[in-house]
Amino acid sequence: MPRPRVHDPDVVLDAAEALAARSGPSAVTVRAVATATGMSNGALYHTFGSRAGLLGRAWLRGAHRFLELQRELADTAGSDPVEAIVAAAEAPSVFAERFPASARLVLTVSRDELLGAELPAELAAQIAATERQLVDLLIGLAVRRWGRRDRRAVEVLTTCLVDLPTALLLRRDRWADPLARRQLRAAVRAVLSIPPPAVTSADITPSERENL
Repeated sequence: MPRPRVHDPDVVLDAAEALAARSGPSAVTVRAVATATGMSNGALYHTFGSRAGLLGRAWLRGAHRFLELQRELADTAGSDPVEAIVAAAEAPSVFAERFPASARLVLTVSRDELLGAELPAELAAQIAATERQLVDLLIGLAVRRWGRRDRRAVEVLTTCLVDLPTALLLRRDRWADPLARRQLRAAVRAVLSIPPPAVTSADITPSERENL
C-alpha cells in the first residue's frame, strides 16, 4: 500500500495556526488538526513527523511570512533610512491585517512556549536560521542609518523593531489602533534622532572587528 500523503500541507498549517491562535498551543494536537482538515492521523504523522514538527512548521511558515513582509515594507519606504525603519516597525500591524492567524501565532506566543524541547533537530536549525535573518535585517538597517553594524547600533534598531512594537501594539492588543500606530511611528523617530553611543574597543568582539 502507498504511504498516506497530505496533498496540501498549507491546509494543515492553516488549521494548526487557527487552533493555536484561538485556544493556545496546547489545543494543537494531531487529532484536532485531523478533525479540522478531514485528513487522517497517519497522513499527518507521515508528513510532519510529530505534533512538535507540525507546530514547528506552522511557526516557521508564519515567521517567513513576517520577515518577508518586514523587508518588503523597509524596501518600499523610499531612500530615507529613517522612513524605512519606521515602516519596518509597523510590520506587526500590517502582518496582522494580511495574516491574522499567523500573526497571533508568531508574535504573541513565544517560540519556546510553542515548540518546547521536542522539536526535530533539522527543523530547529531552520528556525534558528530564520531568526538570524531578523538580525541581518537589523544590521542592514543600522548600516543604512549610520553606516555602522556594531552591537550598539543594532541594539537601537532592536528597540525600534522589537521593543517598541511589542510594548505599544502587542502587549496591549492594539494591532489595528490608528493612535497606537501613530505613537509607534513617533517613538521610533524619536529613538532614531539620538545616535548610538560611540563604540569602544571593549564593545567589539573579534568576529565583529573583522566585519567593521
